[in-house]
Amino acid sequence: MGKVYLVGAGPGDPELITVKGLKCIQQADVILYDRLINEELLSYAKKDAELIFCGKLPGYHTMQQETINHFLVRHAKKGKTVVRLKGGDPFVFGRGGEEAEALVKHGIEFEIVPGITSGIAAAAYAGIPVTHRDFSSSVAFITGHKRKGSEEEIKWETLAKGIDTLAIYMGISNLPYICNQLMKYGKSPSTPVAAIQWGTTVDQRTVTATLATIANVVAKEKIENPSMIIIGDVVKLRANIQWFEQLLAKQSAAANTVL
Repeated sequence: MGKVYLVGAGPGDPELITVKGLKCIQQADVILYDRLINEELLSYAKKDAELIFCGKLPGYHTMQQETINHFLVRHAKKGKTVVRLKGGDPFVFGRGGEEAEALVKHGIEFEIVPGITSGIAAAAYAGIPVTHRDFSSSVAFITGHKRKGSEEEIKWETLAKGIDTLAIYMGISNLPYICNQLMKYGKSPSTPVAAIQWGTTVDQRTVTATLATIANVVAKEKIENPSMIIIGDVVKLRANIQWFEQLLAKQSAAANTVL
């Protein structure tokens, strides 16, 4: 019997994967990987490793979750070392819990290898600390969309009144609704908001506005998924401590000078 490693690949910058995660990739016989992982990480796999793409797009699933679970079990039962390589962290909106349950059901040995989640990393690369002694003593991770056909599960009133920083995943398409719900339940329309596209990568773009105006700014600037939305007073700190986009600008200027 083989073994499965549910590995968080981190938020996009390949250097943000953990040492243990990288070792798992190097030792794997089979790697099932998602759309949002940096494919540079696959270059560390063994030459004879089987690479299986199972990424998902909004409204289109290349591979259904049940099929992914089946593949994990099947390859492990063949005695393979299997890595399920997932963007961010396996247990933060990554369905890692569902996959672990399937492995338990079939008696498959497994390990969880946490990864850096985008709610922290994309914000940090945009110069936004999700907690700060002067601005935020609480942070919540929230999914920006609900499962098709399900009832509303997000407790907007609690989020609007009881949490300092909101980190919203997969919320760009529902951004007007999200903002309206938070304002409906008492969050100030002037609350600072940032939308960060392709966080931690060379394609990172960040826009800021207020809760009342961010949806229009995102539409105007054509910010699309994958993006993180950060809501709260910590967004004010970006004006002083943004660093990554400045670094990219310096590197681009240096490259142009050499040319």
